[in-house]
Amino acid sequence: MEEKDSSTKHPQKSRKKWWTLKGENSWTLFKVIAEIVDGFEILNSVGPCVSVFGSARTKPDHKYYEAAVEISRRLVQEGFGVITGGGPGIMEAGNKGAYLEDGMSVGLTIELPFEKTYNKYISPRMILPHRYFFVRKVMFVKYAQAFVALPGGFGTMDELFEVLTLVQTRSSSRVPIILFGSEYWGGLVDWMREVMYGEEGNINKEDLDLFHLTDDIEEVIDIICYFYEDVTGSKLQPNYEL
Repeated sequence: MEEKDSSTKHPQKSRKKWWTLKGENSWTLFKVIAEIVDGFEILNSVGPCVSVFGSARTKPDHKYYEAAVEISRRLVQEGFGVITGGGPGIMEAGNKGAYLEDGMSVGLTIELPFEKTYNKYISPRMILPHRYFFVRKVMFVKYAQAFVALPGGFGTMDELFEVLTLVQTRSSSRVPIILFGSEYWGGLVDWMREVMYGEEGNINKEDLDLFHLTDDIEEVIDIICYFYEDVTGSKLQPNYEL
C-alpha cells in the first residue's frame, strides 16, 4: 500500500501563538517575592522542625492518622517543631500531635479549589498561606531537619521526590528522610531497587540509602535523633542558602 506524503497529512502551519496572554504576568514575580519573604521571616523564628507529609484524605480513625499524631508528639518531646501542609488528614494529625504537646505547629497551606480550609491545630500566627506550590516546597525543605512521609497521593509523592532529588544532587543538606508504612511504601521501594537501580541504572546504589522505611514510631525518632548526634553534633541550621 502506498504511503501518503506526510506533508499532505500534516501541512505546514503558521507559527503557534498564545491564545491570550495577560499583561500582568511580569508583575506576578512580585507576588512570588512577597510570599517568599513572608515565609522566611516567619520560619526563621520558629526553630528546627520536621516536615510531616501525607494524604489529606486519611480519616481520624485510620492507623496512619493515629501514627502521625504519635510521631509528632514524640518529635515535640525531642525538641522539634512540626511542619505540615496545614490541611486535613495526615496533615491535621501532624499538627494535632504537636498541639497536644504544646509544641510548634506550622501549617503551610495552599489555595486549591477543592481544599480551602486549614486544621485547627496550627499554632497562632503559624498559618502560612501560599498561591504557588513551588514557593511552598521551598518552605517545606529549607526549614526541616528531617522528613517523615506517611501514605499519600500525588502531592506526597511530589514532596518526597523533591526532597530526595535535592539531597541526591547535594543541592540541599543531607537530612533523615523516612517512609512510614511498609505496606504502602514497600512496592515503591522494591521498584526503585529492582528496576530504577537494578535493571535501568538510573540511580546509584548509594541513593537507596538516602531514605529509611519503617513501621516503628520509635525508630522514626531514633533515626532523627541519632543522625544529629552522630553527624552534626546537634548543630542545626536551615538546609540551604538561596
